[in-house]
This record gives sequence, structure tokens and C-alpha cells, in this order.
Amino acid sequence: MENSNQNITNWFLKIGKIEGYSYLILVFFAMPLKYIFHIPEYVRPVGTLHGVLFVAFMILLALMFFKVKMSFKNAALCFLLSLVPFGTFFLKRLV
Repeated sequence: MENSNQNITNWFLKIGKIEGYSYLILVFFAMPLKYIFHIPEYVRPVGTLHGVLFVAFMILLALMFFKVKMSFKNAALCFLLSLVPFGTFFLKRLV
């Protein structure tokens, strides 16, 4: 049981960090290429990857709340951090 919770926590932190990087690439690389330089080709693959990672992060957040018993306050803060650039890099402080 404890090992399972530790695995979920480790995956939560790893996916959170990767999702954070994908968000930064989307916001600071793909979107400027589209709207400033009129090169839209990167938005779809980067956006799709970010979307998949975000959904995985939300599933892991639900597991953290229901199975690992993360507090509602910390779960809500983790959700809010996922919406802010660089936010997911501070998840470890809430786990």
C-alpha cells in the first residue's frame, strides 16, 4: 500500500515537471512562432503533447487526492499551479 502511494507520488511529480516543460514550450516557442512569425506548424503537435500530459497530470492529481489522501487545499493549489507557467516546478513543496 505504502509503496503504491510512493509510486503515484513519484509519477505525479515526474509528469508534473514534464507537463510544465511542455507548457513552456507551447507558450514561449510554438505560440510566438504562430502569431509573430506566422509559422503555425508547431502548435498542433506541441499542443497535443501538452494536452495529453495535462490529462495525465489531472488523473494523477485525482489519485493523489483520493488514494494518497492529499488535502483538498494542496490538491487545489496543485491544480492552480498547473495553469501558471513555471507553476508545476513547485509541486514538490505541496506533496
